[in-house]
Amino acid sequence: MSIASNYALRLPASLKRELEKVAREDGTSLNQLIVTAVAEKLSALRTADFFEERRKRADVGAALEVMTRKRGETPRDGDVAPNRTAGATGSSS
Repeated sequence: MSIASNYALRLPASLKRELEKVAREDGTSLNQLIVTAVAEKLSALRTADFFEERRKRADVGAALEVMTRKRGETPRDGDVAPNRTAGATGSSS
């Protein structure tokens, strides 16, 4: 983690009391609670930005083409999925 910096934060007394209560219940410090809350908010904002940028680059026509294309042949009797490698998720039939 990078070097910490200080920032004087002005909170309404009622909000500070609630934050202190939540921090106590969580077994953490008020500072750590505020740092975590700010990090979560920043992450949410960055995620929204990421998906907005992806939306701008999307090719809806190409996606719909993939979704509506003809599939390959139907499975034959006795067809089974290959064994999955260790660590893979999902179940085999």
